[in-house]
Amino acid sequence: MTADRPYRVGYAPGAYDLFHIGHLNILRHARSRCDYLVAGVVSDEMAELAKGRRPMIPLVERLEIVRSVKYVDAAFVETVPDKLETWKQVRFDVLFKGDDWRDTPKGDRLEKDFAGVGVEIVYFPYTVHTSSTQLRRALDLLTQEAEPGPVGGVSDVLRSVPGPTS
Repeated sequence: MTADRPYRVGYAPGAYDLFHIGHLNILRHARSRCDYLVAGVVSDEMAELAKGRRPMIPLVERLEIVRSVKYVDAAFVETVPDKLETWKQVRFDVLFKGDDWRDTPKGDRLEKDFAGVGVEIVYFPYTVHTSSTQLRRALDLLTQEAEPGPVGGVSDVLRSVPGPTS
């Protein structure tokens, strides 16, 4: 631990489906705050339980992608919904989340649960212009058969996706 890295072991959980810049930002910021970063990759079943749908990218591939990110020292497969159970296995000092969790019932519960074991929750800015949910919606629209309605075609779908499309 140092002044610029106040934590020894950090933990950054996520589905990491359709890996994008928001995921990279969380991992980069998290690694800058700890000596050793473990990325928790939720299993397909856990993602389905939490979000109501399975990831588009299978666990083994998401795990390999996350392991390959230079900011990640280790990747851990999350198979239980209780983060305290995960903590018992990984023993991290700090858990990193996007600030879309701050002041929400889920975030409040996380803070309360971890206060009892001395783990701090640190929030990083959520990348609002890109999310796996937005990317998934765009892919769903692209793969649907063309139907009459508000979307005129593929070019309309692409214009609705954030970021450059040229």
